[in-house]
Amino acid sequence: MNTLKKNGEFQNIYNLGNKYFGNYSLIFFNKNKLKYSRFGFVASKKVGKAFCRNRIKRLFREYIRLNINKINNNYDIIIVAKKKFGENIEDLKYKDIEKDLNKIFKNSKII
Repeated sequence: MNTLKKNGEFQNIYNLGNKYFGNYSLIFFNKNKLKYSRFGFVASKKVGKAFCRNRIKRLFREYIRLNINKINNNYDIIIVAKKKFGENIEDLKYKDIEKDLNKIFKNSKII
């Protein structure tokens, strides 16, 4: 899995890309000129404390790891956690996140 690291890459996707919302997260995506997709994961301090933000990003990475073969190539994708995700982190399971992200990706036609 290739990741986005530089602030300029994130800003480019935020400004020029498309946006789709779910219950617990939202995605920004934009076409790239590479032969593979790159991913970025964002959980701000508004979402919760460090352990909460780290768990959220681990769940996002796990979703991508299991579904990377379904996602079309040539996209830069940023998955952002909503505040609602952090508030419900103790009650949420991976299946809830998977269901939410599957809905978002199907609506965006990336899968």
